[in-house]
Amino acid sequence: MKKQLAVGIVGATGLVGETFCKLLEDTNFQIGELRPFASERSLGQKITFRGQPYPIQVLKEDGFKGLDVVFFSSGDEISHEWAPKAVEQGAIAIDNSAAFRMKEGVPLVVPEINFDHIENAKAPQIIANPNCSTIQLVMVLNALKDLGLHDVRVASYQSVSGAGKEGIEDLLGQTQDILENKTPRTGKNFNPPIAFEAQPKIGSLDNRGFCSEEIKIMNESKKILSLPDLRVSAFTVRVPTLNGHGEAVWITFSRPTSLENVRQRLANCPYISFLDGNQDKLFHSYKEVSGESNAFVSRLRQDPNFENSFMLWVVADNLYRGAASNGMLIAERVFEKVLN
Repeated sequence: MKKQLAVGIVGATGLVGETFCKLLEDTNFQIGELRPFASERSLGQKITFRGQPYPIQVLKEDGFKGLDVVFFSSGDEISHEWAPKAVEQGAIAIDNSAAFRMKEGVPLVVPEINFDHIENAKAPQIIANPNCSTIQLVMVLNALKDLGLHDVRVASYQSVSGAGKEGIEDLLGQTQDILENKTPRTGKNFNPPIAFEAQPKIGSLDNRGFCSEEIKIMNESKKILSLPDLRVSAFTVRVPTLNGHGEAVWITFSRPTSLENVRQRLANCPYISFLDGNQDKLFHSYKEVSGESNAFVSRLRQDPNFENSFMLWVVADNLYRGAASNGMLIAERVFEKVLN
């Protein structure tokens, strides 16, 4: 048995990369080597991991040799170029970008749902981490899958942390300007300003008017659930909150079922925190899901106007569960295979 693991993190100084480092630090696995990678502007910096300093490295052709697992959290272009090189050099690449999610033969994994899509978890390969908004949605859909999913409609309300550190800086700076009766500053990510506004577009637009975030949810959900004919419609909105994504979801089943049947499946699902509304508390907030791996579900009710349809509210930590934690849950299962 191999005693220690060698791990790389590409994008180690970003929000998701920093969360990967924290989760890796807390895991029970023995990490014998850590290689944090970032851009040239981070050269000279160090990160502290389990009490030891590790200098930031830049990506280079032979930089992944000897690594068991490499986490990628630096965007599509970097993943597209460098993740295959990590695999060629013998590593398993767990990729948080959209570069390979819909590529045939690349598993797109939420571990509690479809880890078995990875045919050989010991083999060097790319494993794709889904979009953050997709993850919390499919966690709910999978809990209800056996009731016969027919179609799903979702409207998302996504925090600025989904745009990284610069998104958070934009919101804080622009909010301060407005409160001080100043013209809000030009943002690095949000122009027009996001402060006190909602922006119904996340990512680029296609020729039909759908933004890339909506396309991700609609396509990725079907792949993860192995339901190619499932009808999924998504409308995504950026809102001026710091962290956490909320989703209003309408689910229609192919056959009649009761509200109690839906409630029981949600309440008994180990990766869902279900709130059955009462007078003291009616719904989950963004703040309470911070640092949590579950999808939080509340405001469940039956739609009186559409047959076999139910409505609910889903909230999750987009940085933690929607990115780093999902990747780490994949990695921990992979680590177990690699070490045995």
